[in-house]
Amino acid sequence: MSTTTVSPSSFLSDLDRVARTRREIAAHLSEISDTIAEAESEAQQGSGQFDLAELVQDLALASQTLRRGVFRLLVLGDMKRGKSTFLNALIGERLLPSDVNPCTAVLTILKHGPEKRVTIHHKGNQPARVIDFQAFKQEYTIDPDEAKQLEQNQQLAFPDVSHAVVEYPLPILEKGIEIVDSPGLNDTEARNELSLNYIHHCHGILFVMLASQPCTLTERRYLENFIKGRGLSVFFLINAWDQVKASLVDPDNAEELQEAEERLRQVFRANLAEYCEVDGYDLYDERVFEISSLKALRRRVKDGDADLTGTGFPAFIQALNTFLTQERAIVEMGRARLLAKQAQTRVHEAVERRIPLLDQDLQQLKGRIESVEPEFEQLNRIREEFRDEISTVQDRKARAIAESFRTYLLGLERTFETDFQAYQPDLKFWDFLRQGKRDEFMQAMQEAFEQYINDKFFAWTSEAERELEKGFEELGDSAAQYGASYSRIVDVMTEKLTGQPVVMRSTKPSEDNSPGWASWAMSIFSLGSGNWAGLALAATGFDWKTVLLNNLVAILSFGLVAALLAPIAPILPIVIPVMTVAGVGVGALQVDHARKELTRALRQEFAKAIPQVAQDQWQTIYNAVVDCFDRYKKEVMRRINEDIQSRKSELENLTRQKESREIDQVHERTRLQDWEKQVTTAAHSVERIYQEMLM
Repeated sequence: MSTTTVSPSSFLSDLDRVARTRREIAAHLSEISDTIAEAESEAQQGSGQFDLAELVQDLALASQTLRRGVFRLLVLGDMKRGKSTFLNALIGERLLPSDVNPCTAVLTILKHGPEKRVTIHHKGNQPARVIDFQAFKQEYTIDPDEAKQLEQNQQLAFPDVSHAVVEYPLPILEKGIEIVDSPGLNDTEARNELSLNYIHHCHGILFVMLASQPCTLTERRYLENFIKGRGLSVFFLINAWDQVKASLVDPDNAEELQEAEERLRQVFRANLAEYCEVDGYDLYDERVFEISSLKALRRRVKDGDADLTGTGFPAFIQALNTFLTQERAIVEMGRARLLAKQAQTRVHEAVERRIPLLDQDLQQLKGRIESVEPEFEQLNRIREEFRDEISTVQDRKARAIAESFRTYLLGLERTFETDFQAYQPDLKFWDFLRQGKRDEFMQAMQEAFEQYINDKFFAWTSEAERELEKGFEELGDSAAQYGASYSRIVDVMTEKLTGQPVVMRSTKPSEDNSPGWASWAMSIFSLGSGNWAGLALAATGFDWKTVLLNNLVAILSFGLVAALLAPIAPILPIVIPVMTVAGVGVGALQVDHARKELTRALRQEFAKAIPQVAQDQWQTIYNAVVDCFDRYKKEVMRRINEDIQSRKSELENLTRQKESREIDQVHERTRLQDWEKQVTTAAHSVERIYQEMLM
């Protein structure tokens, strides 16, 4: 375990520093955007616009995103793990209900607001509802027994509610932390899917477990289905660690305590180590923490900056602090730095082309513009070649993923009897003799089968994500190559237009020397590991993991389970009476044998159904993957078209201005140089701030 510590006040100070840096960089991006927009407006009376609306929009959006920027943390954990107590300890106030009985019943987003307020967001077109804080605590928390019953019935506590937003004037929220508090893992399958949707929109996951119940079946199931292999940044918080001592026969026996704690650590490491490996590195000691939330909360309620030594919180807060204010912040600011640098390059190139053309007469200008037509054709060919490559990768990956689903589904039959044992409902021997209990068992078996299919399906989705990642990674590499070629052609155009030699850019593909469209196309994999890349792209309108997940969940919801369940349900009423007869006068061993026979019968029917279902779903899976690439292709093509058209418009606008009026060359040259200087100064400021963050 990490021994480095940091206090809550230090954490807030670091968050505040990052928030200030965000605002500074956002201001400079906004300055660049405004400067370009203003110059474009003035150019209408000068030598003509450069048609940089796309760049202005990207800069403005990046600035807005940074200003609104938050570190979004998703808190996961089963019921009665102390999630609310942990959150209250983290924020330093008893904000969420944390008594023994109530459970949070809706997904809740905690964010900063000037006053206490809760907004209930409904599904569909129903308007949101604002309620007071006390009403939220009373109306939207339920008893664990009720939650368990809802889970068994596969029902949501509040089926019309999407989520709740809790606004509160707390320092940690004001500094840019946003917390998503989820209901228990075993709430319902529908709620699990909702939590999975939020997973891809969060920077980090805080997974709360209990020291006295290490790695339950429900927790293992959730980790295996929704966390494993998805490149997520997960912190495991083993809560109520102080209760290990309290559970000993002799709590004062230091040797006994050490042995008990070491046994627990071995159990947790054995179960969690695989989820703490990132890019081949073992991050267990930086991701797993033994905490005592109640002890920490008691201290912080009395003193917000209390010494939390002995609660496990200092080491955890230090790790979270490093992750958010260094690792994550550097990636976030790196995107802004790149955009500022590209804007500077684009403006420099535009001015470099324009100034030498100011003293050209109309005929000379048209001649030079005509001379670069072959280069424009080359740019168009790059666009077409990249589009074709996207389509090729799209078809190949869609087929591979659809085929992997068919293979995966067909393979389930071989392990069904072993795998399904963990899902079978428990039923006492004499219950088989009662019709009501047999009906209950039939219902439980059906629900168990649905859960089994859900689990297997979501386990496969991680395979689909990895395969899709490979496809986008391949396209990212291609975008870098095409982008480098594109930039070299632009350099040739500049030489032809100006008649002056241009220092050619490096032939080595990189984001720094790539056009904006290529940088966007590459950015899925240019941000490093984890789900950071998806978060960055989501801000620009493309989040392929969510697109894929929504498509696959739709498949699950509309047909897959029903198709596999259809041949299973009719055999239950036939087999259960056999179990009843077999059990009379024989005992529990015979019932166990009958249970195995039931599983065997289920497997046989399952095996019959799988091939057709696998065939039926192949095209649906294929279409779901194609949809992800289609959105990517559409956006990349739009950006390339915008860039090519912008370069054409730049020359056409200059020609029109020369045709319509005499351009004041001295004034225009000064204006353009001043414009470039302003953009360069702001871009250098962004670079300076970024480099200071790295120090």
